[in-house]
Amino acid sequence: MPTSCSWLNAVEGFFAKLTRRRLKNGVFHSVVDLQAAINRFIKEHNQQPRPFVWRDDPNDIIAAVKRGHQTLESIQ
Repeated sequence: MPTSCSWLNAVEGFFAKLTRRRLKNGVFHSVVDLQAAINRFIKEHNQQPRPFVWRDDPNDIIAAVKRGHQTLESIQ
């Protein structure tokens, strides 16, 4: 999938939220501290899980993917 379509991958939103809320301004003195911060975020996030719901029109998503594939094919 082209990088310009990263919004199509639902997990990208989760990692963006993790980065904004826990990692961006954090100070971690070791990898263990970083892992603990990530694990705390996941535990807190999972306390009130919500299903991911696509809000965009499926036809718009498919069209965007096709445009991405065409762009990739044109530069290879």
